[in-house]
Amino acid sequence: MSAFQDQAPEDHGTEHHAYEADRLIAEDIDAYLTAHQHKTMLRFITCGSVDDGKSTLIGRLLYDSKMIFEDQLASLEHDSKSVGTQGGGIDFALLVDGLAAEREQGITIDVAYRFFATEKRKFIVADTPGHEQYTRNMVTGASTADLAVILIDARQGVLTQTRRHSYLVNLLGIRNIVLAVNKMDLVGYSAERFYEIVSDYSHFARQIGMESFLPIPISGLMGDNIVTRSENMAWYQGPTLISHLETAPMNDTRLQDAPFRMAVQWVNRPNLDFRGFAGQIATGSLRPGDAVRILPSGRTTSVKGIVTLDGDLEQAVAGQSVTLTLTDEVDCSRGDVITTADAPCEVADQFEATLVWMSEAEMLPGRPYLLKIGTQTVTASVTEPKYEVNVNTLEHLASKTLALNAIGVVNISTDRAIPFESYATNPDLGGFILIDRISNATVAAGMIHFALRRSQNIHWQAVDINREAHAGLKGQRPAVVWFTGLSGSGKSTIANLVEKKLHAMGRHTFLLDGDNVRHGLNRDLGFTDADRVENIRRVGEVARLMTDAGLIVLTAFISPFRSERRMVRDLIPEGEFIEVHVNTPLEVAEARDVKGLYKKARAGQLKNFTGIDSPYEAPESPELVVDTVSLSAEEAAERVVEALLAR
Repeated sequence: MSAFQDQAPEDHGTEHHAYEADRLIAEDIDAYLTAHQHKTMLRFITCGSVDDGKSTLIGRLLYDSKMIFEDQLASLEHDSKSVGTQGGGIDFALLVDGLAAEREQGITIDVAYRFFATEKRKFIVADTPGHEQYTRNMVTGASTADLAVILIDARQGVLTQTRRHSYLVNLLGIRNIVLAVNKMDLVGYSAERFYEIVSDYSHFARQIGMESFLPIPISGLMGDNIVTRSENMAWYQGPTLISHLETAPMNDTRLQDAPFRMAVQWVNRPNLDFRGFAGQIATGSLRPGDAVRILPSGRTTSVKGIVTLDGDLEQAVAGQSVTLTLTDEVDCSRGDVITTADAPCEVADQFEATLVWMSEAEMLPGRPYLLKIGTQTVTASVTEPKYEVNVNTLEHLASKTLALNAIGVVNISTDRAIPFESYATNPDLGGFILIDRISNATVAAGMIHFALRRSQNIHWQAVDINREAHAGLKGQRPAVVWFTGLSGSGKSTIANLVEKKLHAMGRHTFLLDGDNVRHGLNRDLGFTDADRVENIRRVGEVARLMTDAGLIVLTAFISPFRSERRMVRDLIPEGEFIEVHVNTPLEVAEARDVKGLYKKARAGQLKNFTGIDSPYEAPESPELVVDTVSLSAEEAAERVVEALLAR
């Protein structure tokens, strides 16, 4: 399909509907208010590069839409001050000049949501920043949009940020695209320049799989082709921007035609006789008596009733918030998904997905993040970055990490199987965010493509001799004693002494030392942040297996990041992880410098050395702190043994 939509003659429906509004106001004000109440709502986004004129365009839309209502407002005897009029007109300069609040900041730095209406439709527009460092804000605004207006400065043409925003808009599933070539007044309203830009953009649109877009030449400042057709561009015969916005299709029909899906937000049980499952219907429709399936358990039942505050319904459709009662007492809780029984969505714990990285701290494979999808939150990690996308050339670049605003395709693993659909099929069950477990900041937005085959082919094998049996045979409780601290703090020395003392007591132990592990299991890893994360992830899994064997595991690793230490803690049963902070000031550790590493780091011969040019995040609430300045290694070891036995 051509990326250049047919340009139909302009629909002069705006004037007609204004006349109809005048007539209704004069003859039947109640009918007018009812019609206004039931208008459809279109959510759209404006995006593009810096200084393409997004805020100016929105100012024009707000200004002109208020002007359309000016006569009707007067007929209703509105106070002109309530709509910001000055001398019978609206101060357009305030709207053009960064929408007041943005004027103080110089640039748009967040998503600004604005509401306006015409006689045919209501609108919510998300004004998103054009600067590259705020791409994450653009993704936020686009995530709920039905339509995207991509602005291009007619003088500048297609820029890198134009391509990035277009790629993201297409990736997020927005299919109704307007290419607004702005500032046509500054290029003499040149048809040749307009079609040159459209041709350049069409080539890029085909590359990213954008099926169609509508190009409109405009001037946000002068109002050309915004509400009325421009006399300066008689060569353009397509619709104005506002007439297209008034008639653009909504997504409701597509959502209602899909199979039924509802993520459970909460279980409503006000009394013993009522148990309902509340949520918003993502897709499809449902009637009492319909068979449904609860995922991930797979249990089937049928709908007993559809309850709302306004009474029971005979049918519920996509977009409605309802409470379902079921005929059977099934195990269903927040995060579960209720689907139609004969067409359920998939359940898996490993996926391929596209990530838009939103954090200044780079993505680290293996690091645990919280993944929020639908109404469920699980622990997840990026197991394998496959490639990063160059938005200019669309090349697939090899990458071990993702930096701020990078777009990449990755494999993701979750700690449990979750119901999902591909983002292209169902954004509610295919879109997710990643959250940093320490700061609770959103670090990425993601879109699931499909489940990895191995997630469905690999199953847990039950065994008869479990960890309790192994521990019972050894007569001890398994544990992981995790020594963390700077290089030279004395971790290995203390851990070795602890193992000697436990061995003398007849305890079954094993010591995992950072240097020793890098001679074998982790010999392929370096000392970048990403490699350090993977180093601790592997050691954590080995330590968990050893505790399953009933052992007391001692580990001596710098393990500089709180997130990875918490990841290991979460692998181990409650009460069996003992974090020991070997607390030694940097100057003391550096003065010891037993291995000569600090000297090399200070000389620039050793990069990413903890404490020098790589951070160490000290534990915030460890089970034990040993101060190696005031305590000898022997005394520190004795305290660790006492703490371990005191459990």
